[in-house]
Amino acid sequence: MPTGPTLHRDPNATLEGVGIDEIIEHVTALGGVLVLRPGPGDGSPEAAWGDVFLYYAPDGVVPRTQPFATVVTKDLPGDRSSRLDRPGTFRVNVGVGREEFTALVGRGPREPAGAGEPAPDETDTVLAHPVYGALGWVCVVDPGPRAEDTLRDLLTTAHGLARARRERREGA
Repeated sequence: MPTGPTLHRDPNATLEGVGIDEIIEHVTALGGVLVLRPGPGDGSPEAAWGDVFLYYAPDGVVPRTQPFATVVTKDLPGDRSSRLDRPGTFRVNVGVGREEFTALVGRGPREPAGAGEPAPDETDTVLAHPVYGALGWVCVVDPGPRAEDTLRDLLTTAHGLARARRERREGA
């Protein structure tokens, strides 16, 4: 499906048996990552409970920016196409930017999905994010062995983009 060059070996590869904690471990090893895991009693909205928000924040303070990646564990109004209501299902969402999105998905973020694109509930496959694809976000539902290496690369790329944005803001 991809039509352009990409940094990744196989953009449709996945993570078999990779759990949420393993994803968090990979990202935190990159340095400067703040992990938010909302739950009961912490003041967060119930809709966020069980999800994970990953920020580049070396000072440990939640920035006023969007996270560079998230892990969602349930369907939300307006975002049910990944069918996260299946037992144990989760989706890793990664902000990779326009160029990487195009290389991975085979179309620009603001272009409509093509007939040959995988369904948004396809597992272990790099997909356009069903809601935030137009903003350069991709996702993997239930990462497994096909997408594992690619997803790790994408998370590393997104972390680097978030770090560069923060450094530009601080330098301005």
